[in-house]
Amino acid sequence: MAVTTSSPDLSAAEAAAFLGVSKATLYAYVSRGMVASAPGPGPSRARRYPRAALEEFASRRERTRDRGLAAHGALHWGLPVLDSELTLIRDGRCHYRGREVVGLSRREPFERVAALLWTGDPAAADDLFAGVAPSGGAPGGPAPTALAAHLAAAAADSVVSPSSGAAALLRGAVRVTAGVFAAAGAVGDGPLASRLAHGWGVPEAVDDIDAALVLCADHELNVSSFTARCVASADASLEDVVLAALCALRGRRHGGLTARVESMAADADRDGAVAAAARWRGGDGALPGFGHPLYPDGDPRGAELLRRAGLPPDDPVTVLVGIARDQLGEEPTLDLGLAALARARRMPPGAAFHLFALGRCAGWVAHALETVGDDRLIRPRSRYTGPPPDA
Repeated sequence: MAVTTSSPDLSAAEAAAFLGVSKATLYAYVSRGMVASAPGPGPSRARRYPRAALEEFASRRERTRDRGLAAHGALHWGLPVLDSELTLIRDGRCHYRGREVVGLSRREPFERVAALLWTGDPAAADDLFAGVAPSGGAPGGPAPTALAAHLAAAAADSVVSPSSGAAALLRGAVRVTAGVFAAAGAVGDGPLASRLAHGWGVPEAVDDIDAALVLCADHELNVSSFTARCVASADASLEDVVLAALCALRGRRHGGLTARVESMAADADRDGAVAAAARWRGGDGALPGFGHPLYPDGDPRGAELLRRAGLPPDDPVTVLVGIARDQLGEEPTLDLGLAALARARRMPPGAAFHLFALGRCAGWVAHALETVGDDRLIRPRSRYTGPPPDA
């Protein structure tokens, strides 16, 4: 495919090149209803071909040609591999059970969003979280391994697994969630965001913390959520499900990216944004915290967190955003937004990752709960590429 334009709509020549066919074949696809087209703007009204529709058709065609190859490609930002009612990412927006995420972050607290993901009813939060015991975490910020250590210890005493039944699972979900907040430094009673803000010594940031938790709560079938589903399908305890997902999140290509963004920001503070950007460019020229494959026009979660952070124009992170936008054509992701918010509100070191993990805990539990209904072990097959077996 020689087409490199990022336009959402392609001309006939571009669409034919995209699919690797002649224009006559393209027109045949359209006449059979296999490819969508629409009148273009201007007096000529030449037909235009939505890129998304062409990509979907190409994926279908490839899957028909080789189902094994299609399944292999689905593991790399490819076709959907399982059904879920939790999160939809479409047209540059993210939705939890049909509700747009940025809007939720502006009007709903984290507990109600967790209840929405777990049960489909945000009002269920009133009963679910009513008896959460006061937190006694240590003020001053979480240690990097505090969440993992807490979950590993809690798993040793847990008897709740996906096969325990809905009521026990929901009680376990609240216990696991409240426990990781306490392990991250939450103190006192009241809503979880308030406990965390007070434990971190930033009580004025409660609303921003609550919004960040909601924006992090789920994101479809990312690597940590897929890990949670796999472990839950083996009937492991909820603590082990969340611990396994947390280990995936800590990877440098997932939630661990927040640490790289923070390091880049520190370099920008010391040496200036231009020098930091030059130092942190990857082999593909990209900067950590910018550009998301599912949001070609910009991650709305990152944009919302940057709006909340309100960093001044001369802040090195703001300058980095301008460099990435103007020179690379990339927009900030959730990771950059979390780091910017933590920076603006003077949260303790590592807060960006912990906001990510604590918010995503709600999604991991939701994926575990959804896996219960499927009642099957997730066990894909590998495509062997090694030497032939001995005779």
